[in-house]
Amino acid sequence: MPTALITGASGGIGKAFAQELAARQTNLVLVSRSEEKLNQLAKQLQEQYKIQVDVIVKDLTEANAPAAVFDATKAKGLTIDLLINNAGFGDYGDFSQSDRERQIKIVQLNILALVDLTHRFISVMRQRRSGSIINVSSITAFQPMPYLSVYAASKAFIVSFSQALWAENRSYGVRVLVSCPGPIETNFFTEANFPSVLAGSTSQMSTTEEVVRETLKALENWQPNVVIGDTTTQIRTILARIVPRKILLNMLAKKFKV
Repeated sequence: MPTALITGASGGIGKAFAQELAARQTNLVLVSRSEEKLNQLAKQLQEQYKIQVDVIVKDLTEANAPAAVFDATKAKGLTIDLLINNAGFGDYGDFSQSDRERQIKIVQLNILALVDLTHRFISVMRQRRSGSIINVSSITAFQPMPYLSVYAASKAFIVSFSQALWAENRSYGVRVLVSCPGPIETNFFTEANFPSVLAGSTSQMSTTEEVVRETLKALENWQPNVVIGDTTTQIRTILARIVPRKILLNMLAKKFKV
């Protein structure tokens, strides 16, 4: 039975990945800083699907947390067949007036922890010539985002990084996919202090279950990336690449300034 490690597994997309993979008879390693939520989810999935679920409680913004997660899987004798780097968060607002520590933590979680975990696990996967990695990005990756500047930049990094790894590792039997969902029915907007008037003006939202199913389908097809969302979301993603940058930035600044 394969084993998947999921970061940010206590809610949102991470929890949906855990539920879908458990239904597919995949053992799980759930990582989050929310011990109570992780234990509740682990108990539910173990009882419902008769799988093995290990819990690792870690705040991945801490410097040594990725190493501790990797070492914990080794200590348990676990082989990770699928790594899902899902943990991440954003913060709405004018960068110059934002909380500096919060912006740094976005980089630490969205980029540094993801790179660290990916490097540790992909090296082992290449040695055995099998394994898969899913890095969760966002459609914000395809354009600079005034008032979500660090978050969008971190997601752009994930797209470029993951696609490069897809090319480097496919000949070794290792799949790397970056998933770029549009607006999703999660608590992201609340946690990012996103104004409700703006959250309500986005494209039609996908469910976390839809994001997970489409992501896993893309992984099975060895795709390097997948954009998930309605037709409006897909069109916006394409237009962001071809509209002159000055025009695009002026449009986005007006749209997202409250």
